[in-house]
Order: sequence, then C-alpha cells, then structure tokens
Amino acid sequence: MLLRENLITCNTEAWQSHPDFLGLQRIGGVDLSYIKEDDTVACASLVVLSYPELKVIYEDCHLVTINVPYVAGYLAFREVPVLVDAVQKLLEKDPCLMPQVLFVDGNGILHHRGFGVACHLGILTDLPCIGVAKNLLQVDGIENNDDHKEQIRELQSGGDFFNLTGSSGAILGAALKSCSKSSKPVYISVGHKISLETAVRLVHSCCQYRVPEPTRQADIRSREFLCKNRSQNI
Repeated sequence: MLLRENLITCNTEAWQSHPDFLGLQRIGGVDLSYIKEDDTVACASLVVLSYPELKVIYEDCHLVTINVPYVAGYLAFREVPVLVDAVQKLLEKDPCLMPQVLFVDGNGILHHRGFGVACHLGILTDLPCIGVAKNLLQVDGIENNDDHKEQIRELQSGGDFFNLTGSSGAILGAALKSCSKSSKPVYISVGHKISLETAVRLVHSCCQYRVPEPTRQADIRSREFLCKNRSQNI
C-alpha cells in the first residue's frame, strides 16, 4: 500500500477542535543540521516542548549518517528515516514524553507530488504533523510573484494569514505572519491528521519569533551540538 493512501488531512484529536487546544500538553519539533564539510553527516534533533508554556522538556541530538543522495523534491527519502528513529527512541525510552503533534521544517501537501516530508513523517510515526517552511515552494501555479508579495505586505498583525490556492483550485497551505515583528511569513501545510485551519492556529500560538518554537529549538540545539562536537565531525 502506498503511504499516501493513509494520508489524513482533517482533525483527528479532541484537543484540535478546542479554541485553546485544551488537552494538548506536548509538541515535538525535529530538525537535521548538516556539517559543512560532508553532507552525509548530520545531527538529528528531536525536542519536545510543554504546551502552552513552550519550555523544552526533552531533547535528543545525535550524529547520523545519511546514505541517500539529495534529489530535489525527494527530501523525505533522505531525511525522514532518521527522524522516525528519533521519535521511536523516545517512545521506547520515555513514552510519557511523547509529543502529541510534530512540527517539521519543510512541507506537507504543499509539494510537487502533494506529499512532502511532513506527510511522510506523520504517517510513519502515526502522529499529527505540520510542515512549516521558511521559503515558498512554488507548485501548482503558486508563485512568489508580485501578487504574492503584495499579499504579504497586506498582512498587518501576528496571526494574519492568507491561503495558498493552486491553479487546480486546491488549497495547499497558508502564508502566516507568525509575529508582528516579522516581515516574512512562514508557509504552513498539512502533514497528517490535522486540518489547515487548526495547523495555522497552532503554529501561531507557538511563535515567539518568526519560526515556531518547536522547530526553532530543534534547529538551535542541533547546530549547538555540531559546534560542540566539531572535532568528531570531520
């Protein structure tokens, strides 16, 4: 069975429908940071934050070897296996800290094949998953053109957003002004087991800066790990 046949793009958890996400206590963020000298060696990072406090309650950073070459549009095949392993490790080590939703720096259904890294990760971990990208992936007629830039300028306050609708008529994601001080949006798309509306609300609630805390902390800690262990990386 193809993975995408298991894709769910609507809410599946009780906390997702609550205005304040009552019942949501733990959010996970994942990241891979590569060393500059070798793109086959990276730090895989999984952090779990308490919600709504957004305090890190679990952190796992470790070096991994990436054997799959990079091919544009197929990032999931390169990165998802080690991220799934990190989640599985937590499940075996301390299941009470398992996240109830995952954030990943990448895309979900906002993808050339409608099935990005957030979809793969969500299905393989059986967790709700949200793709949060810093740059717009131009697919299905969605372009970073003058009209798009004008829509961005019209976003006035943190929490303002507009949907990303493709030429097919499908809504593939949303551009969110994540905080009032940010002039650039983040691009949110459904990965698995969550609706776009809920994903946008949840991401905004996790933003102290432009990038939501789960992926921001995962990125910071993976880079710090590489710096501290630089002598072992090369």
